[in-house]
Amino acid sequence: MKKYNVGIIGYGWAAGAHIDSLNKTPHAQVTAVFSKRKLDEAEVSAKHGGKIKCYTDFDKFLAADIQVVDICSMPTQHAAQAIAAANAGKHIILEKPMAMNLQDCRDIVKAVEKNKVKGCVCFECKFSGQMIATKALVDEGLLGDLHYAEVDYYHGIGPWYGQFRWNTSKADGGSALLTAGCHALDALLMFMGKDVESVASFSTKSKSKIFRPYEYDTSSVTILNFKGGKVGKCAAIVDCLQPYYFHTHLVGSHGSLLDDKFHSAKIKTDKGGWSKLNMKMLDSGDVSDHPYQMQFEAFFDALDKGRTMPLTSLRETLRSFEVIFAADKSAEEGGRLVKLSELK
Repeated sequence: MKKYNVGIIGYGWAAGAHIDSLNKTPHAQVTAVFSKRKLDEAEVSAKHGGKIKCYTDFDKFLAADIQVVDICSMPTQHAAQAIAAANAGKHIILEKPMAMNLQDCRDIVKAVEKNKVKGCVCFECKFSGQMIATKALVDEGLLGDLHYAEVDYYHGIGPWYGQFRWNTSKADGGSALLTAGCHALDALLMFMGKDVESVASFSTKSKSKIFRPYEYDTSSVTILNFKGGKVGKCAAIVDCLQPYYFHTHLVGSHGSLLDDKFHSAKIKTDKGGWSKLNMKMLDSGDVSDHPYQMQFEAFFDALDKGRTMPLTSLRETLRSFEVIFAADKSAEEGGRLVKLSELK
């Protein structure tokens, strides 16, 4: 089993969770950190275990003995840093969102494929117990052919979260769907397929003083029309005052699933009630509670085998962001139906 040296870009809230998760895998060790602020190497190394070299010079960081670059910087910096890392021959782990506009997302994918390196986007929720169990139920055909699905993201991102200070800006937050609801939309496409034909989206924002610093609408709902007639819905709500909730409701020709419950005609579940699934729900927005380790282990396993990363490769994830940017375009234009073919 090959051991990969990993370099982290950024040293904030998400980076700390990434470092600890990476070091817990049998495949990787974080050996370098790039940050614009000068870090105490001894302190960083002692906190995370092992010797970690800290850089403030980006070119020297890329020239270090690292095979993988994990990008946890501000979203506006993702594209330039990911393209530079790909050009330097490094494999890439990229925090969501990929980038703040569609062209940058496409340029990242182009650079990765041109340089024959691998990459993935941190849609780690796909590796949670909830999503794994739900996908298994769908793949086994217990719900039949899905014709409707709603996957919604409710997470009040207020001053009590470290990302609030920058997440409120239009530049680095973008939209409720782009900054966080992307987890839900990406999961919806995992269940329904990626052949989205058009979307319509509306957005609004809370009148609460808590969320007043946001420069963009912090609640949106998007309707997705798929080729063949399937329909989906994704709400992205980052200005709610409630517990974290990753709502999932799938409806198919043989049954339905509602969060951690399901009903299936195929196995004759109780007609008058739901059958309960024994799984841990996604119930926290804290990055330290997210299943990064599961995703990272799948990524390194794919690298060892020379395969494309399952579920969250850059090419596969690009489609999710095409849908997201089409939805945001619709919301900006008052809910106009936007065809995916319009995107240039």
